Amino acid sequence: MKFLIIIPAHNEESNIFPCLESLKNQSFQDFVCVVVNDGSTDKTSEIINDFKVKDSRLKVLDLEKSEHSPGAKVVRTFNEGLESVNWKDFDVICKYDADIVFPQNYLEKINQIFETNPKAGIVSGLVYIKNYKQNPEIKNLRNPNEDWADFSNKNGEWVFENLSSKNHVRGPIKAYRKECFEDMNGLRAVLGWDNLDILLAKKSNWEVVTIKELWVKHLRPTAYKYKSQKAEKLGQYFYNIGLSLPLAMISSAKSSFKNRSAKEFFITINSFLTQKEKRNLSIEEIKFIRNLRWKEFFKNFGL
Repeated sequence: MKFLIIIPAHNEESNIFPCLESLKNQSFQDFVCVVVNDGSTDKTSEIINDFKVKDSRLKVLDLEKSEHSPGAKVVRTFNEGLESVNWKDFDVICKYDADIVFPQNYLEKINQIFETNPKAGIVSGLVYIKNYKQNPEIKNLRNPNEDWADFSNKNGEWVFENLSSKNHVRGPIKAYRKECFEDMNGLRAVLGWDNLDILLAKKSNWEVVTIKELWVKHLRPTAYKYKSQKAEKLGQYFYNIGLSLPLAMISSAKSSFKNRSAKEFFITINSFLTQKEKRNLSIEEIKFIRNLRWKEFFKNFGL
Protein backbone atom coordinates (compact mmCIF):
# COMPACT_ATOMS: atom_id res chain seq x y z
CA MET A 1 0.00 0.00 0.00
CA LYS A 2 1.11 3.56 -0.63
CA PHE A 3 1.08 6.05 2.26
CA LEU A 4 0.59 9.81 2.20
CA ILE A 5 1.89 11.39 5.42
CA ILE A 6 0.93 14.97 6.23
CA ILE A 7 2.64 16.75 9.13
CA PRO A 8 1.35 20.18 10.23
CA ALA A 9 4.18 22.11 11.88
CA HIS A 10 4.39 25.44 13.70
CA ASN A 11 7.57 26.43 15.57
CA GLU A 12 8.83 22.86 15.89
CA GLU A 13 12.57 23.47 15.58
CA SER A 14 13.24 21.34 18.68
CA ASN A 15 11.26 18.35 17.44
CA ILE A 16 10.94 18.21 13.67
CA PHE A 17 14.40 16.77 12.87
CA PRO A 18 14.08 13.57 14.97
CA CYS A 19 10.53 13.16 13.63
CA LEU A 20 11.64 13.33 9.99
CA GLU A 21 14.75 11.24 10.65
CA SER A 22 12.61 8.48 12.17
CA LEU A 23 10.40 8.47 9.06
CA LYS A 24 13.37 8.46 6.68
CA ASN A 25 14.69 5.32 8.42
CA GLN A 26 11.45 3.34 8.28
CA SER A 27 11.63 -0.30 7.16
CA PHE A 28 8.52 0.46 5.04
CA GLN A 29 9.47 3.02 2.42
CA ASP A 30 6.45 3.39 0.10
CA PHE A 31 5.33 6.82 1.26
CA VAL A 32 5.33 10.51 0.44
CA CYS A 33 5.55 13.04 3.28
CA VAL A 34 4.24 16.60 3.13
CA VAL A 35 5.30 18.95 5.92
CA VAL A 36 3.01 21.96 6.13
CA ASN A 37 4.92 24.82 7.72
CA ASP A 38 2.24 26.96 9.31
CA GLY A 39 3.98 30.34 9.50
CA SER A 40 6.80 29.26 11.81
CA THR A 41 8.98 32.07 13.17
CA ASP A 42 11.80 29.83 14.39
CA LYS A 43 14.11 27.54 12.38
CA THR A 44 11.41 25.00 11.44
CA SER A 45 11.38 26.05 7.77
CA GLU A 46 15.17 25.94 7.53
CA ILE A 47 15.33 22.44 9.07
CA ILE A 48 12.65 20.88 6.87
CA ASN A 49 14.01 22.45 3.68
CA ASP A 50 17.51 21.17 4.51
CA PHE A 51 16.01 17.74 5.12
CA LYS A 52 14.15 17.90 1.81
CA VAL A 53 17.50 17.93 -0.02
CA LYS A 54 18.36 14.56 1.58
CA ASP A 55 15.03 12.85 0.92
CA SER A 56 13.09 13.31 -2.33
CA ARG A 57 9.93 11.86 -0.75
CA LEU A 58 9.65 14.95 1.45
CA LYS A 59 7.60 17.87 0.16
CA VAL A 60 7.29 21.23 1.91
CA LEU A 61 4.32 23.59 1.86
CA ASP A 62 4.88 27.02 3.42
CA LEU A 63 1.84 28.91 4.70
CA GLU A 64 1.24 32.24 6.32
CA LYS A 65 0.54 31.73 10.01
CA SER A 66 -3.09 30.71 10.41
CA GLU A 67 -5.49 31.95 13.07
CA HIS A 68 -5.13 30.15 16.39
CA SER A 69 -8.12 27.92 17.03
CA PRO A 70 -7.71 24.77 19.19
CA GLY A 71 -8.50 21.66 17.14
CA ALA A 72 -9.66 23.53 14.05
CA LYS A 73 -6.24 25.04 13.29
CA VAL A 74 -4.40 21.74 12.93
CA VAL A 75 -7.13 20.27 10.68
CA ARG A 76 -7.12 23.33 8.43
CA THR A 77 -3.33 23.07 8.14
CA PHE A 78 -3.64 19.35 7.42
CA ASN A 79 -6.23 20.05 4.72
CA GLU A 80 -3.88 22.52 3.02
CA GLY A 81 -1.32 19.72 2.79
CA LEU A 82 -3.97 17.33 1.50
CA GLU A 83 -4.98 19.73 -1.27
CA SER A 84 -1.35 20.19 -2.34
CA VAL A 85 -1.15 16.62 -3.71
CA ASN A 86 -3.43 14.20 -5.53
CA TRP A 87 -4.31 12.30 -2.35
CA LYS A 88 -6.63 9.86 -4.13
CA ASP A 89 -3.53 8.23 -5.64
CA PHE A 90 -2.68 6.89 -2.17
CA ASP A 91 -4.08 3.96 -0.18
CA VAL A 92 -3.48 5.31 3.34
CA ILE A 93 -3.61 8.92 4.56
CA CYS A 94 -1.72 9.77 7.74
CA LYS A 95 -2.02 12.86 9.90
CA TYR A 96 1.08 12.87 12.11
CA ASP A 97 2.34 15.52 14.50
CA ALA A 98 5.77 17.12 14.17
CA ASP A 99 6.78 16.19 17.73
CA ILE A 100 6.49 12.41 17.27
CA VAL A 101 9.40 9.97 16.90
CA PHE A 102 8.54 6.64 15.28
CA PRO A 103 10.23 3.26 15.80
CA GLN A 104 11.84 1.87 12.65
CA ASN A 105 9.07 -0.68 12.04
CA TYR A 106 6.13 1.66 12.69
CA LEU A 107 4.80 2.09 9.13
CA GLU A 108 5.49 -1.58 8.39
CA LYS A 109 3.24 -2.65 11.28
CA ILE A 110 0.51 -0.18 10.32
CA ASN A 111 0.64 -1.42 6.73
CA GLN A 112 0.32 -5.04 7.90
CA ILE A 113 -2.96 -4.26 9.67
CA PHE A 114 -4.41 -2.52 6.63
CA GLU A 115 -3.27 -5.39 4.38
CA THR A 116 -4.63 -8.22 6.56
CA ASN A 117 -7.82 -6.59 7.90
CA PRO A 118 -9.98 -5.12 5.11
CA LYS A 119 -12.34 -3.56 7.70
CA ALA A 120 -9.58 -1.62 9.46
CA GLY A 121 -10.37 2.03 8.82
CA ILE A 122 -8.19 3.89 11.35
CA VAL A 123 -4.97 2.39 12.75
CA SER A 124 -2.19 3.45 15.12
CA GLY A 125 0.18 2.39 17.85
CA LEU A 126 0.18 4.01 21.30
CA VAL A 127 1.58 7.37 22.40
CA TYR A 128 4.27 7.39 25.11
CA ILE A 129 5.84 10.35 26.92
CA LYS A 130 8.80 10.79 29.24
CA ASN A 131 7.96 9.79 32.81
CA TYR A 132 7.63 13.31 34.18
CA LYS A 133 5.73 12.58 37.42
CA GLN A 134 8.76 13.45 39.54
CA ASN A 135 9.36 16.62 37.52
CA PRO A 136 6.44 18.25 35.66
CA GLU A 137 8.80 20.50 33.71
CA ILE A 138 9.12 18.10 30.80
CA LYS A 139 11.56 20.33 28.95
CA ASN A 140 14.15 19.79 31.69
CA LEU A 141 14.18 16.08 30.91
CA ARG A 142 15.21 16.54 27.27
CA ASN A 143 18.60 14.94 26.80
CA PRO A 144 20.33 16.36 23.70
CA ASN A 145 22.45 13.20 23.43
CA GLU A 146 19.51 10.80 23.60
CA ASP A 147 19.32 8.14 20.92
CA TRP A 148 15.82 8.77 19.56
CA ALA A 149 15.94 5.52 17.57
CA ASP A 150 16.28 3.46 20.77
CA PHE A 151 12.89 2.03 21.73
CA SER A 152 14.18 -0.62 24.16
CA ASN A 153 12.90 1.47 27.12
CA LYS A 154 15.10 -0.54 29.48
CA ASN A 155 14.75 1.90 32.37
CA GLY A 156 11.04 2.61 31.87
CA GLU A 157 11.73 6.25 31.06
CA TRP A 158 8.86 6.28 28.58
CA VAL A 159 5.30 5.68 29.81
CA PHE A 160 1.86 5.57 28.19
CA GLU A 161 0.35 9.07 27.85
CA ASN A 162 -2.79 8.25 29.76
CA LEU A 163 -5.26 10.73 28.24
CA SER A 164 -7.60 8.13 26.79
CA SER A 165 -8.13 4.39 26.43
CA LYS A 166 -5.46 2.25 24.79
CA ASN A 167 -8.17 1.38 22.25
CA HIS A 168 -8.35 5.00 21.07
CA VAL A 169 -6.30 6.23 18.11
CA ARG A 170 -4.77 9.50 19.31
CA GLY A 171 -4.68 12.70 17.27
CA PRO A 172 -0.87 12.83 16.83
CA ILE A 173 -0.71 9.46 15.01
CA LYS A 174 -3.79 9.00 12.83
CA ALA A 175 -3.64 6.67 9.81
CA TYR A 176 -6.79 6.30 7.67
CA ARG A 177 -7.60 3.85 4.89
CA LYS A 178 -8.52 6.08 1.95
CA GLU A 179 -12.01 4.58 1.62
CA CYS A 180 -12.70 5.20 5.31
CA PHE A 181 -11.42 8.77 4.99
CA GLU A 182 -13.81 9.32 2.07
CA ASP A 183 -16.76 7.78 3.96
CA MET A 184 -16.07 10.16 6.86
CA ASN A 185 -15.99 13.06 4.40
CA GLY A 186 -12.53 13.96 5.69
CA LEU A 187 -11.64 15.61 8.98
CA ARG A 188 -13.87 18.25 10.57
CA ALA A 189 -12.12 21.47 11.56
CA VAL A 190 -13.45 21.62 15.12
CA LEU A 191 -12.21 21.02 18.65
CA GLY A 192 -12.66 17.29 19.18
CA TRP A 193 -12.02 16.31 15.56
CA ASP A 194 -9.86 13.39 16.74
CA ASN A 195 -12.79 11.79 18.54
CA LEU A 196 -15.35 12.78 15.95
CA ASP A 197 -13.46 10.90 13.23
CA ILE A 198 -13.70 7.68 15.28
CA LEU A 199 -17.46 8.06 15.60
CA LEU A 200 -17.90 8.81 11.89
CA ALA A 201 -15.74 5.83 10.93
CA LYS A 202 -17.91 3.58 13.08
CA LYS A 203 -20.99 5.01 11.38
CA SER A 204 -19.72 3.50 8.12
CA ASN A 205 -18.86 0.21 9.86
CA TRP A 206 -15.11 0.68 9.81
CA GLU A 207 -12.98 -0.79 12.61
CA VAL A 208 -10.58 1.26 14.72
CA VAL A 209 -7.37 -0.59 15.60
CA THR A 210 -4.56 0.21 18.03
CA ILE A 211 -1.46 -1.99 18.06
CA LYS A 212 -0.72 -2.23 21.78
CA GLU A 213 2.90 -3.37 21.47
CA LEU A 214 3.76 -0.56 19.02
CA TRP A 215 4.46 2.86 20.49
CA VAL A 216 5.84 6.26 19.53
CA LYS A 217 7.68 8.93 21.50
CA HIS A 218 5.73 12.13 22.05
CA LEU A 219 8.28 14.88 22.64
CA ARG A 220 5.80 17.53 23.77
CA PRO A 221 3.01 16.07 25.95
CA THR A 222 -0.58 17.12 25.26
CA ALA A 223 -1.52 17.27 28.93
CA TYR A 224 -0.20 20.79 29.45
CA LYS A 225 -1.71 22.41 26.39
CA TYR A 226 -5.07 23.73 27.60
CA LYS A 227 -4.96 22.65 31.24
CA SER A 228 -6.36 25.91 32.62
CA GLN A 229 -9.30 25.82 30.19
CA LYS A 230 -9.99 22.09 30.38
CA ALA A 231 -13.61 22.22 31.62
CA GLU A 232 -14.59 24.99 29.22
CA LYS A 233 -13.04 23.17 26.25
CA LEU A 234 -14.77 19.97 27.32
CA GLY A 235 -18.17 21.64 27.01
CA GLN A 236 -17.27 22.88 23.55
CA TYR A 237 -16.11 19.40 22.60
CA PHE A 238 -19.34 17.75 23.79
CA TYR A 239 -21.28 20.24 21.66
CA ASN A 240 -19.07 19.74 18.59
CA ILE A 241 -19.52 15.97 18.54
CA GLY A 242 -23.30 16.36 18.58
CA LEU A 243 -24.24 15.33 22.12
CA SER A 244 -27.67 16.23 23.49
CA LEU A 245 -27.91 18.02 26.87
CA PRO A 246 -28.64 14.79 28.82
CA LEU A 247 -25.64 13.07 27.23
CA ALA A 248 -23.46 16.12 27.89
CA MET A 249 -24.54 16.10 31.53
CA ILE A 250 -23.71 12.41 31.91
CA SER A 251 -20.30 12.88 30.29
CA SER A 252 -19.60 16.02 32.34
CA ALA A 253 -20.55 14.27 35.57
CA LYS A 254 -18.22 11.39 34.73
CA SER A 255 -15.33 13.77 34.07
CA SER A 256 -15.91 15.93 37.15
CA PHE A 257 -16.22 12.83 39.36
CA LYS A 258 -12.94 11.50 37.98
CA ASN A 259 -11.25 14.84 38.71
CA ARG A 260 -13.09 15.25 42.04
CA SER A 261 -14.35 18.69 41.07
CA ALA A 262 -18.03 19.66 41.25
CA LYS A 263 -17.05 23.08 39.90
CA GLU A 264 -15.80 21.46 36.70
CA PHE A 265 -19.28 20.02 36.03
CA PHE A 266 -20.97 23.44 36.10
CA ILE A 267 -18.24 25.09 33.98
CA THR A 268 -18.50 22.33 31.37
CA ILE A 269 -22.30 22.45 31.14
CA ASN A 270 -22.32 26.25 31.00
CA SER A 271 -19.81 26.08 28.15
CA PHE A 272 -21.95 23.47 26.37
CA LEU A 273 -25.10 25.62 26.66
CA THR A 274 -23.41 28.78 25.41
CA GLN A 275 -22.14 27.31 22.12
CA LYS A 276 -23.75 29.14 19.19
CA GLU A 277 -21.84 27.85 16.17
CA LYS A 278 -23.67 25.55 13.79
CA ARG A 279 -22.44 21.99 14.24
CA ASN A 280 -20.29 20.63 11.43
CA LEU A 281 -22.43 17.48 11.28
CA SER A 282 -25.45 16.30 9.35
CA ILE A 283 -28.70 15.39 11.11
CA GLU A 284 -28.03 11.75 10.25
CA GLU A 285 -24.54 11.90 11.78
CA ILE A 286 -25.81 13.54 14.98
CA LYS A 287 -28.52 10.88 15.31
CA PHE A 288 -25.99 8.07 14.91
CA ILE A 289 -23.57 9.59 17.45
CA ARG A 290 -26.28 10.10 20.05
CA ASN A 291 -27.64 6.57 19.62
CA LEU A 292 -24.12 5.16 19.88
CA ARG A 293 -23.37 7.10 23.07
CA TRP A 294 -26.65 5.94 24.66
CA LYS A 295 -25.83 2.34 23.76
CA GLU A 296 -22.39 2.71 25.34
CA PHE A 297 -23.95 4.27 28.46
CA PHE A 298 -26.49 1.47 28.96
CA LYS A 299 -23.84 -1.16 28.18
CA ASN A 300 -21.91 -0.01 31.24
CA PHE A 301 -24.89 -1.07 33.35
CA GLY A 302 -25.25 -4.40 31.58
CA LEU A 303 -28.40 -3.30 29.77
